[in-house]
Parts: sequence; structure tokens; C-alpha cells
Amino acid sequence: MKAKQIIVHGKVQGVGFRYFVQHGAKKLGLTGNVRNCPDSTVEILVEGNAADIERFIEEVRQGPPLSWVHRVDVIDIPVKRTYSSFLIEGW
Repeated sequence: MKAKQIIVHGKVQGVGFRYFVQHGAKKLGLTGNVRNCPDSTVEILVEGNAADIERFIEEVRQGPPLSWVHRVDVIDIPVKRTYSSFLIEGW
């Protein structure tokens, strides 16, 4: 079990990015959350199998059709097992 904090830079707000991320995470059986940040980035906290997280990060780098991903910062974080599913924060 691994956990990552992922910060996505680019045109990632107002383009369905959080829904895209949630769908991808659920498809791979990952847990965590995604939220818009005040600096126009998107923050993702994700936990799961290391190989599935790597596949997920590759999907995040592509983004949905209306987005433009400039940079993705990935940081290892401690596994907390806080989530039982993958949520969009702020709803």
C-alpha cells in the first residue's frame, strides 16, 4: 500500500478535471480525494497499490479533453487509510 500527494498545474479547473480524476481512481480501486486549490492547481491525495497509482498518475498527466496539464508534482506521503472510496472535496 502506497500513498501520494499529487499537485497538478495547468488548465485544470473548470474543465471537468476533478470528475475525470475521480472516475480514473475508482476504475483502478484507489481511495482518496481531489480538490481545487486557490492557486488554480488541483490537489489529489491517493492511496492504493503502487502499480495502480502509477497507472493513475499517467492518466492524470493526460487529463480530460478540455484540460492542459503543464506539470505534475508527486510526493510520497504516509498511508493513513482515511478514505473508503475516492471523493471530490467541496461537494
